[in-house]
Amino acid sequence: MPLFYQHNINQGTKLGIWHIEEPESFFLEKVPLKRDVSHPFKRLQHLAGRYLLSFLFPDFPLEDIRIADTRKPFLESEKYHFSISHCGQYAAAIISSNSRVGVDIELITPRIEMVAHKFLSEEESQFFNEDYTRFLEQWGLRGRVYQEFLTLIWSSKEALFKWYGRGELDFKKHMQLEGAINIDGDLMKLPFVFAKDREIHLNIEARTFEEQRLALAWLRTAPSKNST
Repeated sequence: MPLFYQHNINQGTKLGIWHIEEPESFFLEKVPLKRDVSHPFKRLQHLAGRYLLSFLFPDFPLEDIRIADTRKPFLESEKYHFSISHCGQYAAAIISSNSRVGVDIELITPRIEMVAHKFLSEEESQFFNEDYTRFLEQWGLRGRVYQEFLTLIWSSKEALFKWYGRGELDFKKHMQLEGAINIDGDLMKLPFVFAKDREIHLNIEARTFEEQRLALAWLRTAPSKNST
């Protein structure tokens, strides 16, 4: 069974990663294909993501999934809130019965350094380009890969984008890292301020899978009471 990773966050929220090794026919036996996805591999990713939803929660109503104008999939009944992400041979999904969620999975590659200017704010860019060595020493992260942290920032902002679900976000202006990254074993917490219509302070959870060079970020918490 190619379930690569599962994290049962609480009774109503589950997160998983599926390593896609099966042929399309395996998923079509279990997943209704409603979207017209012509590219064979993208169709396989699409099917795997939806299969993972039903794997995590067997009563998930796949046939009721709708697509918003912003391309966000949703259930009109809001029985579950969910988010799906695809990356290479992997599909990730998070589902919650009680709060909005967002998830993103990315391959860690050198290309992230070439596109960092598209999503790092001026403050974030200064931090990574000028204060990175001090950052490693201050938080005891010497030996961590620079590309890993850039990818985590990108993945966190993608998860925030999906959590918000309404589109029209500036990745530099509306989503910014605002403090130290807290590391607890394999898990990390990244404090972000989301400032679209008002400031909302949120902790994004993340982890990396070093052998597969994967970064995973997810958001499942409601805004804190201190949000303004």
